[in-house]
Amino acid sequence: MGDAHDEGYRTDGEVPVHGVELRAFSVDVTSVTNAAFTAFVEATGYVTDAERAGISAVFHSYATAPGEPVPETPWWLATPGASWRHPGGPGSDLTGKDTHPVVHVSHDDALAYCSWAGRRLPTEAQWEYAARGGRDGARYPWGDTRPSPEDPRCNIFRGEFPDRPTGHVGTVDVRTFEPNGYGLYQCVGNVWEWCADRFSARYYRTSATVDPTGPTRGTLRVLRGGSHLCHDSYCNRYRVAARSSNTPNSTTSNIGFRTVGDAASEG
Repeated sequence: MGDAHDEGYRTDGEVPVHGVELRAFSVDVTSVTNAAFTAFVEATGYVTDAERAGISAVFHSYATAPGEPVPETPWWLATPGASWRHPGGPGSDLTGKDTHPVVHVSHDDALAYCSWAGRRLPTEAQWEYAARGGRDGARYPWGDTRPSPEDPRCNIFRGEFPDRPTGHVGTVDVRTFEPNGYGLYQCVGNVWEWCADRFSARYYRTSATVDPTGPTRGTLRVLRGGSHLCHDSYCNRYRVAARSSNTPNSTTSNIGFRTVGDAASEG
């Protein structure tokens, strides 16, 4: 695990690089989709944190309703009525997006889905192992070559962030790009994915070498994989070693999740 290229953000704690041993596990081929989350909600009547709060964060370029700019990151709008059902805010819906990743889901929402599905959120170590697809030390799931407009490889922001995109901004179908060596799609880009672990930038210094599960204390939860808003000039976190975090009740238009289970279960 960790950043073998010395290009991570120091405050994210991507070093030291260290060996980890994991028991076998199964992992979803894709992020959880809108269709899968709809099945969960229809079966349980679950109401997400964003729906209960009546507000969630939407990237400004595809917000469908006015919102209050978030201090220090004004491209994010706190948008009343935004939720997994209305990813851009009121007036938006899931038409044509059944196979897009579900967004505006909190850590608790993801855990509720896992409980219903008989699955779990991945530990950070499981997530990185799966995302690497067998390429130890590689920068991306496909190797070290940076994505380009000619060979995009993943769904990230292209153009001048945050106001001058040169292409699509938002989520795409979870199988849009080639899978990694383990057959997993879009482990980087598209949406951030919640992990089970609490976050600490110092954790790698003391991490267990067998099945690490993260710090025992802390309020933030780990996010992995970057999203469609990652850009080298602002958020170079669509590398497999990159780490980020957020409060567990946070919901935005670029956070989703995938799940894991025992090796014998189907993902």
